[in-house]
Amino acid sequence: MSTSVESELKYFEESPLTTSAKKLSYKEALAEACTIEMQRDPSVVLYGLDVTDHKRIFGTTDGLVEKFGTDRVFHTPLSEDAMTGAGLGMALNGLRPIHVHIRADFLLLGMNQIANMLSTYRYMSGGQFKVPMVIRAVIGRGWGQGAQHSKSLQSIFAHFPGIKVVMPTTPADAKGLLASAIRDDNPVICLEHRWLFDAVDDVPQGEYTVPIGEPAIIRKGSDISIVTTSWMTVEALTAARILEERAGVSCEVIDVRSIAPLNMNPIFESVAKTGKAIVADNDWVYCGFGSELAASIMENCWDALKKPVKRIGFAPSPCPATRPLENNFYPNAAQIINQVASCLDLGPVDLTGEEFYSWTKRFKGPF
Repeated sequence: MSTSVESELKYFEESPLTTSAKKLSYKEALAEACTIEMQRDPSVVLYGLDVTDHKRIFGTTDGLVEKFGTDRVFHTPLSEDAMTGAGLGMALNGLRPIHVHIRADFLLLGMNQIANMLSTYRYMSGGQFKVPMVIRAVIGRGWGQGAQHSKSLQSIFAHFPGIKVVMPTTPADAKGLLASAIRDDNPVICLEHRWLFDAVDDVPQGEYTVPIGEPAIIRKGSDISIVTTSWMTVEALTAARILEERAGVSCEVIDVRSIAPLNMNPIFESVAKTGKAIVADNDWVYCGFGSELAASIMENCWDALKKPVKRIGFAPSPCPATRPLENNFYPNAAQIINQVASCLDLGPVDLTGEEFYSWTKRFKGPF
């Protein structure tokens, strides 16, 4: 018994979509958000390494240079620190720049600008300056790209007050959160998992925004709460389906969507109902965002919790390059199933016939 990513992403039991919708892939939704916002606001510009070449950042900048020209959509030198600083200058002088990175790992080369300038400028000016800048960056595994092309880094960025961080999972959220980020007067980092780019779902037509800071309950349940980020949402939905079919377990899955800020109340309410929680983060566990979630749940739901909060994330190692070792580094639905079984004192769940990491066979890469 196997399943596709698309089937797991049919996720809205209580869909917020009330306007007409159409089928779009995640990458098409990102491109559409940029197109609509650039048409709506002439101050929006998009730039970055390879944003205008034939690959168009996995297709997420497709059609933009043709529509808006090279004054508003342009390729840059390979200099993360300088180009981030250039974006800050644009933002301070009336533009709304979108800086696109093909790998989040190399945002670390622009960390002085992010941590010391972008995050503090509005505060240090007493609100006199706005910094409406978006940084888009790709995360996630590919073809065994190893330790320098595998990081997520959301906990690092979210650590700094003044920086907003979002991680959309569905095409609708990709469009809505990116549009909200572009309209925000503060710097926003949008982290996009490369395995999601070809996932297809219903996306509202026309202008559409999703509020930054609000998680989404994407599958209702009563036995355990699974709080997730990015690709781990897909793995959690797979785990929830298998657990319901094979063990009669009802899992509630909550996609955090926004790392900073984050309204924790829906998560607390879910845990108060189920009494058990697992945090599945698309990052390392130690000092990661999953640790922050687990600590907040423990502090605020102590009386309701029947078991300690469990955390799932990357193995405590640099990411290996070979596929078998990479499969051990990245968590999947099977690990979530095992943790749920442990929390609920179940016996081993029969996983015969289930296929995990099947998306690796479908990943096309940027070329």
